[in-house]
Amino acid sequence: MGMIIQGATGDWEVVIGLEIHAQVTSNSKLFSGSDTTYGAEPNTQVSFVDAAMPGMLPVINEMAVEQAVRTGLGLNAQINKFSVFDRKNYFYADLPQGYQISQFLQPVVGEGKITIDLKDEESREIGITRLHLEQDAGKSLHDQHPSQTFVDLNRSGVALMEIVSEPDMRSPEEAAAYVKKIRSIVRYLGTCDGNMDEGSMRADVNVSVRHPGDELGTRCEMKNINSVRFMQQAIVYEANRQVDILEAGGSVDQETRLYDPVKGETRSMRSKEEAHDYRYFPDPDLLPLEFDDAFIEKIRATLPELPDQKKSRFVSELGLSPYDAGVLVAEKEVADYFELVAEGRDAKLAANWVIGELFGNLNRTGKNLADSPVSASGLGALIDLISDGTISNRIAKEVFEEMFDTGKAAGDIVEEKGLKQVSDTGAIEAAIDAVISANPDKVAEYRGGKDKLFGFFMGQVMKATQGKANPGVVTQILKPKLDI
Repeated sequence: MGMIIQGATGDWEVVIGLEIHAQVTSNSKLFSGSDTTYGAEPNTQVSFVDAAMPGMLPVINEMAVEQAVRTGLGLNAQINKFSVFDRKNYFYADLPQGYQISQFLQPVVGEGKITIDLKDEESREIGITRLHLEQDAGKSLHDQHPSQTFVDLNRSGVALMEIVSEPDMRSPEEAAAYVKKIRSIVRYLGTCDGNMDEGSMRADVNVSVRHPGDELGTRCEMKNINSVRFMQQAIVYEANRQVDILEAGGSVDQETRLYDPVKGETRSMRSKEEAHDYRYFPDPDLLPLEFDDAFIEKIRATLPELPDQKKSRFVSELGLSPYDAGVLVAEKEVADYFELVAEGRDAKLAANWVIGELFGNLNRTGKNLADSPVSASGLGALIDLISDGTISNRIAKEVFEEMFDTGKAAGDIVEEKGLKQVSDTGAIEAAIDAVISANPDKVAEYRGGKDKLFGFFMGQVMKATQGKANPGVVTQILKPKLDI
């Protein structure tokens, strides 16, 4: 369901399109051999090409091209065997050339589509317009000096993939699901690390509003939003701002705006440029990019199983619910961990433990899966102890907490604490007899037709054995004794 804003002139529908800038995972920049490692001292990863020294010539990084094609294949998109690099001309302090090398009319990747997962197991297809390669600009640092702006060119020339969506999203939730899905796909593919907090994935969000069924309204673009939460807040604020203007009889100016997360509002940055304002033309220093089917097929052969494929396999082969499968495949590391836990075991039980206990304890301690004190094989060993009747599910939860907090193995904790489930029928029978003789009135009620009291007797026996009695054995012995 899309986001509808109710106004005096009727309902307004929000229309959203996204441009995601994903930094290509490669050791060097798009047109130079400079390092791309994040966090280096300012201006220590800058070649003469990146600094735009006169006479320097760009040389294309083949790895970046492969990564763009790999991403295009992951987005079910058309791969263009002929594409052209263009100069996009604008002046900015952190753009040393006075132009950005990008792609305009002939990008490396054309139309594609992805499926986004929404709540209540709904899903929607979102169109991809294009993916093109371009170089990043440098970074202006405004907080290093009271009256001067410093420029760091480490990022200048870094390879970016700009992934442009169709205006197919209708709510902040859909936009969030789209960003998460793109992030998941590029991380599975290994083409971008998706770290929004480090700026290696950023989103420009285009928002417009219209009465449902009308033509598209005038859009405003919000630049460089680096978190999904801020993006959703920006969409809500911006859509309401536009509705207020239109309802007051005004018109929305097409412009670029910035979102201020502290104030929770967008503000005007500059009027929106059109393509002709950038005076695009093919870069005279670079030949068109041409490759053949063999190049594409060689890359296709290396594609991993992507989230949607993995999800459908988890549902069809492992019998998981679509919801659980979706949670497990969202991050490749989680899916890999789960598959190790589930190997040779009950997959539903493995999924419950990963999603329930493991995620719960990771959240409780603020840890990532990579820092989990319980390995996949460690969790698998705990599940084996439940499956073979050594411990009950309830005791297993206590054992898991201790495994998580101490790093000890499940078997060692069970031995140390004497937590083995009692399957000794003699001991269990004695406990049952004691419970029955201590509750004659409840026995009479049960035999008088109050079947629900069976749970009471089960509970009393488990209590008497400190939770160690094997519930299956208790049921086998208890039922005939009560049914006499």
